[in-house]
Amino acid sequence: METDRIQRATSDDGTTIAGRVYGEGPPLVLVHGAMADGPIEWSELLPHLVDRFTCYLPDMRNRGLSDPHPDPSRAARVRDTVAFVESIGEPVALMGASGGGMTTLGATAASDMVRVAAAHEPIVFEAMDAATRTAYDNLLEQVVEYAERGDRMAVAETFFTWITNDAEFAAFSGDTDAMAEVASFVPVDLAEFREAFRGQGQSPTAPETLRTIDVPLLVTYGGATGQRWFADSARFAAERIPTATLRELDGLGHAAHLLDPERIASEVANFVSSTLAPTRIAG
Repeated sequence: METDRIQRATSDDGTTIAGRVYGEGPPLVLVHGAMADGPIEWSELLPHLVDRFTCYLPDMRNRGLSDPHPDPSRAARVRDTVAFVESIGEPVALMGASGGGMTTLGATAASDMVRVAAAHEPIVFEAMDAATRTAYDNLLEQVVEYAERGDRMAVAETFFTWITNDAEFAAFSGDTDAMAEVASFVPVDLAEFREAFRGQGQSPTAPETLRTIDVPLLVTYGGATGQRWFADSARFAAERIPTATLRELDGLGHAAHLLDPERIASEVANFVSSTLAPTRIAG
């Protein structure tokens, strides 16, 4: 899907955060996660939303249209998202999946311009048990080894093997062009993984942060998700957000927005539209 509409914002450290804009209607900002930028993460979902919303796809720092910056932290991505949201100049709906869901939770807590939000299987490190922490540490060691060999494709495949269920991995691994595209983000992702996996820096999903969220927030997880931790993360967040609605999506996994975008779009659009003021929907 092509567009010549670009939204730009300046984050608190001077980083320019830019994103493509599609559609017409109330503003909906879509926050991507790892191994992606805005268009890669949301290309399948967009056609199901642009007839109802103006969809903004910001690229996080060090990706796509946005500036590079040496700070890869979760806290920086939250600040980037807040700056982008507030540059729109009116209240918005905010949505993210996976790591983008984590950023969405942090930005929703930090900005009064977020009126309603949705997160599919947001990453919550506070919900990670000891066994999963060990598995993630091992994963990080493995992908670093591949990266040091210069084998970015192996990094991407190893990462997707871990986060997806069998059906999702079969769909991704069969698309070599798409895998090569996401592999281009490996250096950025490794820097972000190191910060997040080692528990450094400020967490957007600390319980005390989640408890401050006071707008309607839909949290979803897949009944067929490939990692129990992802479902645990969704429940952890929903239990601590006073205004959260938690839904299990039967048969779907971590990459539901890519493999069943119509269903995810329906869930999000209905929740957002039922929350936004009728005067905004009618416009």
